[in-house]
Parts: sequence; structure tokens; C-alpha cells
Amino acid sequence: MRADRLLSLLLLLQGRGRMTAPELAADLGVSVRTVYRDIEALSSSGVPVYADRGPAGGYRLMDGYRTRLTGLTDHEAGSLFLSGLPGPAQELGLGAVLTTAQLKVRAALPDALAEHSRRIQDRFHLDAPGWFRDADPVPYLPQVADAVWEQRVLHVRYQRWQGEVRRELHPLGIVLKGGIWYAVAVAAGPDRHADAVRTYRISRLVEVGTADETFERPAGFDLPGYWEASTRRLEARLRHDVARIRLSPAGRRLLVAKFGTSGERALEGAGPSDEDGWAELELAVESLPVAVSDLLSLGAEAEVLGPPALREAVIETVRALAARYPPTA
Repeated sequence: MRADRLLSLLLLLQGRGRMTAPELAADLGVSVRTVYRDIEALSSSGVPVYADRGPAGGYRLMDGYRTRLTGLTDHEAGSLFLSGLPGPAQELGLGAVLTTAQLKVRAALPDALAEHSRRIQDRFHLDAPGWFRDADPVPYLPQVADAVWEQRVLHVRYQRWQGEVRRELHPLGIVLKGGIWYAVAVAAGPDRHADAVRTYRISRLVEVGTADETFERPAGFDLPGYWEASTRRLEARLRHDVARIRLSPAGRRLLVAKFGTSGERALEGAGPSDEDGWAELELAVESLPVAVSDLLSLGAEAEVLGPPALREAVIETVRALAARYPPTA
């Protein structure tokens, strides 16, 4: 690990020029004292590192010095696909590996391209988790990721809504969706279909053990294709009812924020607006209790017209809410 860190330190100085010990420590994830020791080790090995004293001081390489030790390891090359996702890379246990890989790539680029790379990184950032929600705790994520990479069998205890179950999993891939990590795996066992691929929310793994045995991936398995088909099946299964509603102009703007793709589809088929700007449309919704909660999130900007059972359920809920908040004198 120290050799990798020394190379990272060298590449940081080569790519950024003068840097202070606290700046180097922050980028490398070590203490300032460790940086001092590493600088001394580089100098002892013949690398021309100089210390500039004073308030604007720091460490720098001799002008014109460049290292060519920029070959990527297998893990570093594999981590580059997460280069726009530093948070998820850290959760996967690849934070330091990704940093070293990026430094090596940048050091190998011509000066003009290296500067262009820095500008892109300075101007674009992808934050995967959704708003106003803490990220799921995923202590077993690195272990699952290793099993995916090494094709190792996992023995897990998984928390479902109905209770805990034990499974032997053949993990095929990992997906990050809306800030939530999922494992895509085949559940093995005598009562399971050998080719039945399932999705497991990694935060619900209560216990994970990695076996020595390996498994064979299903021939031709396509992770992006599976995920797209799976999400479409889930949406069709959940949103199997249709609500007829009236929306104000403000309600139509809220619809997409609250219902996403389903809201967009509903707006495309909306009828003409009346003199007050309200329009009728049909919206795919989930089961009755969920639909009531979702539609009430639109507040007074929506009116449920049908089906009758849904309208009546909304009316009853509104009455119950009004009873809890009687007018004050």
C-alpha cells in the first residue's frame, strides 16, 4: 500500500505543481506526519522533491521532472468506470484505487488534454442519491462487489417484508439506482430455478458469508438489459390501476416531480384546459391506499374524479384529516 501511496503523491505533485503537506494529506487520506515521511522516502529514492518555505510554501518537483510510472493495474483500470461517482466508489471500497487510477491517466495525458480533464472535473459532478434522504447503510457492499468480481458464492441472511430468509446467491452484478444499491443474483438451491435472476436490496443484507466455491455466470447474461426489463415489470405490476383526475396549472407542474415517468405520460394525454386552466387526465397509480397518499401529496391542486372507490377513499381521508384539525376559536 505504501508504494501505491508514494506513486500517488508523486503524481499529485507532477499534476498540480506546488502543494502543501495538509493538501497532500487530504487528497491521500493520511496524516500530515505520514506525508512528511513519504516526502522523505521519495527524496531518499532520488526523486527531486523540494520544499518551499514561507506562507505560500509547499512541496514541488524540480522543473521539468516527469515520471513515466503510469501503468494501470487491473483494479485501477476497472475502477475508472466510476470516475464520475466518487461517493459510490468509496462505498465499494475503490476510493483510493480510483484516485490513483485518475492520477495515472492524467499524468500520461499531454498537457492540453490533462488541463481539459481537470476543467471537466471542476465543472461537472454527479450526485446519485435522491434529495432529502439519507443513504442506506451498506456495510456488506464491498464484500458483495468482491463476490461479483471473483464469481464467489454468497451465503446470506436477507430481511424481507415478511421476515428474514437465508439464501445461497450467485451474484451477477450490482446496480445503483436513486442512491440505493441492489445486487442482481441467482438464488441457488433445490427449490429455486437455476436461471431465476432476482434483485436484492443490499442494505437489507443482515449477514453475508463468502464461500470458497465459485459459480458459472449464465451464458449471455446482460446486466443493463435485465435491469431495464425488471424495472418495467415492476412498474407495470405496481401501477396497474388508472385514476382520472383534474389538475390546476400548478398541479401539472407538480405531477412530474411526484410521479416521474408516469406523470409525464399522463400529461401527454391530458385534455384541453378549461377557463380556469384546469385539465383532466388519466394517471397510472398503485393500489388504493398508496394512490390516496400519492394523490393527496398534490394538495389542493388536484381533484380525483374516479374511479368512484378511489374518490370516496380520498374524501374519507380528507374528512379524517379535517377532524384532527378542528377550527380554533
